[in-house]
Amino acid sequence: MPWTPLPRIAFAIAIHPFDPTTRDDLPLELGDELYIIEQCCDGAWFRGYLVAPPSLLSGLTSTKGATLEARVFTGVFPAACVHVREYLSANVGAAGTEDRSPTRASMLPEFQFEDDNNNDDDDDDDGTATERNIRRSRHRSVRNSLIRSHQQQRRETSTGERIRPPAPVPMLKVGDETATHDGEPLVDEIASCLREWHAANLHELLLGKKYTVLDEVSMLVQQLDLSRRQFLNNVLTQAEVAKTREETVWRLVRGNKLLSREIIVRDPASGRILTSEDSSVEVATLQCVMSLLDEPPKSKADEATKLHHLLLEHKAHVGSSKDPVTVVFYLSTKDHVPVSESYAVELNSRKTLMEAGQMAGKMQALMTDISSRDAADLFLVARVYTNVTVVSNSPSKQQNSHADPINGNINGSGVVGGTLKGNAIRAASRMMGNNSSTSNYQSNWSTNGNNGGSGGAPSANGSAERKLKGRVSVLFNRPKTSGKDEQKQGRSPSSAENRPPSAAASLPSSPINENDQQQHVQFQNLEQPTEQARQKKLILKKALGVGVLDVGRFVLQDQGTEQIMQIHIPGNQHNHDKNSSKHSHDLPTLDWDRIAKEVIEARAGKSGIEEPVHHSHRSTISDLRQLTEKAPKIDRLHLTLKPYTANDADELIKSMPTTLSHATVTPKIGFSGAPTKPRNDIYITVTSAMFPKHASFGHPRNGISPLPSVSQFAHLQVTMEVRKQHGERIADCIFPSSHGSGQTVWKSAVVGRDETWSQTLRLALKDEDVQLAHVYFTLSGVPNPPSAMAWFPLWDKGVFIKDGDRELVLNKYDDVTTSTEGYINSRFTLAGTETQPLATLKVRSYLCSTKFSQDDVLFSLIKWRDYDLRQISDILKKVVFVTETEIVKLLREVFDALFQILTEHASKSEIEDLVFNALVTVLGIVYDRRFNMGPIVEDYADNHFDYPFATACLLRSFTRLLHDPAHAENSVRLRATFKVGKHIFRFIVHARAKQVLKEANIGINGSQSFIRDLQGVFKLLEQLMRSSVPRLVGSQTIAVQHFHTWLPELVNVMSREDILLIAIDFMDSCAEVKGKLVLFKLVLIINYSRCGLFSQPEDRQALTVNTVRWLEPHWGKTNVVTQQWKEQVRLCCSILAEQVDELGEEVSDYIPKIVDSYRSIQLHGTRERRDSFSMLFPKTYPFPSKPISGDPIMFDEALAELSSILAAVSNIPTSLHLVLPEEDLAEFLMDALKVHMSILSCEAYPDNWLSVHIYQHKSTMRTLETLAGVLVESFLPHPDDADRFDMDLWQAFFSTLLRLVGSDALALETFPEQKRRAVWKIAGDVREHGADLLRRTWEAIGWETTQEEKQKFRLEKMGGYQVQYVPGLVAPIVELCLSVHEGLRSVAVEVLQSMVVSEWTLSQDLSVIEAEMIDTLDRLFKSKHLTESITQKLFIADLIELFKPLSLTPNDPLSKTVGNLLQTMDEFLDLLVAVHNTPLGEAYQIMDTLRLMEFLKDMRKEDMFIRYVHQLVNVQLQANNLVEAALSLKLHADLYTWDFNEKVPALEDPPFPEQTAFERREQLYLEMISYFEDGKSWDNALDTYHELAENYEHIVFEYGKLARCNRAMAKLQEEILNTERVEPKFYRVAYFGMGFPLGLRDRQFIVQAGPWEAPQSFADRMLMQHPEAQITETAVDGVEGQFIQIVPVIAEMNCEHPVFRKQRVPANVRQYLARKNTRAFSVYHDQPDVALDAWSEKTVFFTAETFPSILKRSEIIETAVIGVSPVDRAIEEVSRRTKELFELEKS
Repeated sequence: MPWTPLPRIAFAIAIHPFDPTTRDDLPLELGDELYIIEQCCDGAWFRGYLVAPPSLLSGLTSTKGATLEARVFTGVFPAACVHVREYLSANVGAAGTEDRSPTRASMLPEFQFEDDNNNDDDDDDDGTATERNIRRSRHRSVRNSLIRSHQQQRRETSTGERIRPPAPVPMLKVGDETATHDGEPLVDEIASCLREWHAANLHELLLGKKYTVLDEVSMLVQQLDLSRRQFLNNVLTQAEVAKTREETVWRLVRGNKLLSREIIVRDPASGRILTSEDSSVEVATLQCVMSLLDEPPKSKADEATKLHHLLLEHKAHVGSSKDPVTVVFYLSTKDHVPVSESYAVELNSRKTLMEAGQMAGKMQALMTDISSRDAADLFLVARVYTNVTVVSNSPSKQQNSHADPINGNINGSGVVGGTLKGNAIRAASRMMGNNSSTSNYQSNWSTNGNNGGSGGAPSANGSAERKLKGRVSVLFNRPKTSGKDEQKQGRSPSSAENRPPSAAASLPSSPINENDQQQHVQFQNLEQPTEQARQKKLILKKALGVGVLDVGRFVLQDQGTEQIMQIHIPGNQHNHDKNSSKHSHDLPTLDWDRIAKEVIEARAGKSGIEEPVHHSHRSTISDLRQLTEKAPKIDRLHLTLKPYTANDADELIKSMPTTLSHATVTPKIGFSGAPTKPRNDIYITVTSAMFPKHASFGHPRNGISPLPSVSQFAHLQVTMEVRKQHGERIADCIFPSSHGSGQTVWKSAVVGRDETWSQTLRLALKDEDVQLAHVYFTLSGVPNPPSAMAWFPLWDKGVFIKDGDRELVLNKYDDVTTSTEGYINSRFTLAGTETQPLATLKVRSYLCSTKFSQDDVLFSLIKWRDYDLRQISDILKKVVFVTETEIVKLLREVFDALFQILTEHASKSEIEDLVFNALVTVLGIVYDRRFNMGPIVEDYADNHFDYPFATACLLRSFTRLLHDPAHAENSVRLRATFKVGKHIFRFIVHARAKQVLKEANIGINGSQSFIRDLQGVFKLLEQLMRSSVPRLVGSQTIAVQHFHTWLPELVNVMSREDILLIAIDFMDSCAEVKGKLVLFKLVLIINYSRCGLFSQPEDRQALTVNTVRWLEPHWGKTNVVTQQWKEQVRLCCSILAEQVDELGEEVSDYIPKIVDSYRSIQLHGTRERRDSFSMLFPKTYPFPSKPISGDPIMFDEALAELSSILAAVSNIPTSLHLVLPEEDLAEFLMDALKVHMSILSCEAYPDNWLSVHIYQHKSTMRTLETLAGVLVESFLPHPDDADRFDMDLWQAFFSTLLRLVGSDALALETFPEQKRRAVWKIAGDVREHGADLLRRTWEAIGWETTQEEKQKFRLEKMGGYQVQYVPGLVAPIVELCLSVHEGLRSVAVEVLQSMVVSEWTLSQDLSVIEAEMIDTLDRLFKSKHLTESITQKLFIADLIELFKPLSLTPNDPLSKTVGNLLQTMDEFLDLLVAVHNTPLGEAYQIMDTLRLMEFLKDMRKEDMFIRYVHQLVNVQLQANNLVEAALSLKLHADLYTWDFNEKVPALEDPPFPEQTAFERREQLYLEMISYFEDGKSWDNALDTYHELAENYEHIVFEYGKLARCNRAMAKLQEEILNTERVEPKFYRVAYFGMGFPLGLRDRQFIVQAGPWEAPQSFADRMLMQHPEAQITETAVDGVEGQFIQIVPVIAEMNCEHPVFRKQRVPANVRQYLARKNTRAFSVYHDQPDVALDAWSEKTVFFTAETFPSILKRSEIIETAVIGVSPVDRAIEEVSRRTKELFELEKS
């Protein structure tokens, strides 16, 4: 296949996956980035490089915090699978493009090339070698989730390609957005963010074993990837898109926080990065919120009025019951007080809806109008019931029966616990024969299902009855009873298994009962004896269990979930011994209300959400396990819960018809706020029947009546109906559930005598029936007829009865109490009023109505016409004591009554004031957060208010209050009036509008008097504000807080100009206020600025002009920074934030104030770490605060706001006009530059606020452009007035500019992808603009050059004022010379050139510049990372080019000096790069450091030399080279003499105080000695001590120190005598091959190794330093590659030492002296087959330095071959073997 190269390298994206079929194919996945270099002749196939995500394995060797390098694979692939995005320019520096060609190694410095094929011998069809390209491991799962989306749609057209901006740095990837960026920026933002996380952080999390963080990041990645795919595929609605955008933006923030990355501000509404074109206020506000919080802040006011709704869907239930069940749901508090109506789901035996025609939506309920306050204590309760059948006695038998028909002793019934079958008569006859006194209690209950059974089989004797299986389960496991235990109790295991439970245990209470039609009595004709002619079958309700979910916190969320609700019954019911009691009332009762409370209390200890479906369902609360157990009939319910938030449930349903149209609306019991819709519901809760000891029934005529026998009154059922005054039943008015039909007679479930019903019912009555209706109850002992009745009226003493619990007397049910004449005319009594113990029925009532009131004062107010004037006055005085809940329910009626009284009794000041006071009281409820009453009041005023003559009355009352504001009573009333002034003025204006219509009809015009009266109110208010009476401070504060709300109400009666004048006059009247009132005054200005009333341009202009005057005294320069002053400054910033878009010339007034305020806080304020913060640019006071999520930070809101406002006003396109004297102007400019320097240094905000930080760079650039114009215009004197040049001011300007353009925050080339994109989008290429400004301003302070100078130096301006900044600005200029940014570097090099020329012209010497450049380069290498520009020394080449014309002049001294300077810098840079970027290990780092130190010593840079000495010492200590560390330290000590009079300066790095040369050297020597002793280098330690001792004895005469030295030396000498010192090993290492650098090539060294380091270990260490090298045994000359020869050598003993001439010298001493200062090493030549008496040879190597040395190696400078006699060889061999044996023995 012929291949042809492309004219230009193409950059492409894979749009279709490709699986390889041959070894040369390159597998592709969606989104892969490719560089195409060749194509086949027909264009069907491409060859190129794939840039893959980095491998996680590369993180093992990466630098901490560094981004992993990408991998590159090569191969061929189909052209149809890729989309070519662009063709790259061949010119690297071409504008608008970047050369990313992978064919040049320099173009891909960050890539790692990988080949997966080991066989590279195969050729292509055309004979050329193929690239090894198969990727065997792509980490698909990691990359799919972290790097690539599942689908990348192609949305670009040939004519719509995005134009990319020119890159600021060659090869830098900017402006690479996809086609989806304009419509959905988050698509690119997510991809960029995930790629950065994967490349920079994933490997660190894995290697650091931070699995918790990794799990969180993994979840975020999945969510972000899902959101990205949703955006790409356009599957979301507009509302969902907005919500998903906000969630995605906050997920990106959370991920960056988890990974400790900078926070980038993205707009939650659009998803785009906010740039310098956006408002700085918005950027700073969002930056603060996103950096310090984990979620968007929520307004407490909105939360208080927001209504929540819960969609409940019953999915399924799990259990053993095969019978129909009813599940009743309702919301409840922790105390089991119902919050909502009930919703019932009735299911048949197949667990589907009972009615075949019902829709699936009927199993959904929307529980509405839940407030945030309700959600704090909210539980979902479910009660489960089943139908049971009981057979009643005939009437004749009931009269004669003395046994309990419910508990198994049936006298008159033919059935026990089941539906009658064919042989029911015989079964009944057998049971009739039982002895009632000894028979066991057995239940007559059976489930109303298939044959009435629940699983029990017919008995062996053919009996037809089916018995209910008893509960024996507990919550987690079901205890089993052995057969022996069963037999001990007198029954077989099988009979015990089918034994029905006791009656009391089978009849729990029920909150919902069957409809009247379902609770009918069934009759059945049976073939039985005549005394059993007819039987009744009653279908009743029986509880199976109760379940609870804590849904409070879940309601406040916005995500749905599936939940499982466990169903519980009382624990240990199966352990009850039936023989322990003979009567049902002695058995344990099933109080289901108590069980619900217990389960709620247990659940309250858990989290707000139950376990989801896929989790384990076992409870973790041991208390709950002990209290209850799982119900066997129905174990658990499967539910789906989805919360919604909307202020109107009906509007919510209309907006989501598909989801909510079939849901049953289940209202809340009561109002969540002020009602907006008419409602008239009455709720009756039937709680329980109460039977005190010796209690009796009451009777209207007989007084008392005894209770029935316990046997006939053990199981209770209550019925309820609503009757009119004459006994007529009100039909279909009782609603047990939200979706059921109305019932005329409601019947409860059957409960035990000591149990509760706790069922809440809703009554729906017509308005005219409420006052005449009463509730009638009957109580029955099942299955007997009613035995008692009770009643209570709904209306009492002219109003609806009070809410609450009441105990009703149970009267005997007979002919008297069944008629209304018998009980309605008798005295209605509550049980608490009787002394005789009476049986009672406990009920609770609650009125939820907008038509009826329970307050007699309110009722009297509404019926005010029935009272005289004195009584009306009394009523009005009592209105203030009426509860708010009663008022809001009848708000419209209350308003009507008040205004009717006001207009009827106009001109009566007492009535007017009372009505006014009552009206203020009612309106005050608007500020009660429990009621969202504001819209209701406004609706009434706009649509229902019709009292035109109320205007004058309201104004007169208001005026009377303002005339005497200091009066105690008036002061209180006035403050209350100011709070509701908005609504008072609304009523006044609406009344005036209606009055005008009436006056127009009769030809009267009272407008002037009205306006005069209205303005009089405001004039009195201004007088109030000017008053200094302390008592009025409260009224003044309230007035200032609410004044802005009054002004919009005046629009219909006054012109906008007049209203503006009123606002300005009122603000002027507040000029003298003090204290906290100043803060509220500033808040009022904010509200003026936000008011839509002043939105016209002329109004805004008047407002901004006056604002300058209003703010002037409250900020600026001060020497005392108090907390209130800072708060004033913050509010001033908030005011400017509101007005910044309208500002013009006012900018010149504000900027000095901003600068002075910033400087005052900077100089006199205090900064401390904070764990909470207040929101930036607050609009209210006190400022809302939030806790900081995370560690405390150093943060000052005032500085952050001032910096943002300064940026905002700096962006206004208007010139800066400062009318100031020259000195003041210079002071302002200096302060402004210091402020910007502080801002760039992140003193105003945390340094990780990336968006704000970059925004400030852009803003500072604009400001410096403006300030440069001012400086050039006003502070650049003529050369004749050169002494007037302000050097410090221009120095500050250049320092700020150089700090800006040299900021690390703008170094795009060093950033990971996400940060690079953000910085580029926010600020663009600031460095380019800064370079241009630097060139212009630097030339501005220079003087014109002569023609000769122009030819020599190519400079238009030079010298002049520039010479004053040498060497002051040399350091920052040199730093810019090292920049990769070409434009910035070129300008910096030109400035440096002018500095060099100017300095040479003045002094004919460049040493000052040279010294400054060396210091600068050293400091930069120490503090910053290396860049390509530094390693390539680009600026040196640029300087050479600039001075090239000068070099054409022979023997030009400047040219030679510059050449020497640049040569020195080139050498110094090489040394710095070698020291700070040594990849070869510790030894080479030490060597490079020594070379650098030698250079610095020659350059007389003593301070730098000392710093590198101690840096070298630290390196040696880290490697545990103690002796070498001491030798390194001696380099520092040798700089000083033993002079006691010479003073040496203090040092910062390392820290040394100012001291004499003797003291400094002594200190260093003592430190050296400690290292020598620890390293057991006794000889060096002794030599150092000797030198110290000599100076102590002869120089300073310190005999105390001399004595210590001598004792120390004696101790060392004992160590030499007694201690065996382990000698190190030595190796000869030779480097061969062209691959080694010149410093190593063809050179050989003696290298010191560890005492126990074997030859192989040493060789491995050498290979680690040189990974590309090979070990060789022979010398290699002139070949490519790297080869190392390693030979072990032996240190030669100095045999000529006098110690060998002495006898009786200890061996340790002899060895110590013989091997001291070793520099000769030998190796014997191996000569096989040589006679023992033959001479041999050895090679001796002599090194340049003695050992030990700093480098632990020394170059071989001389080699000699020496003959060795047999005797010498034998002696050496014996000595060596003896030493080895001795060491072996010791070990």
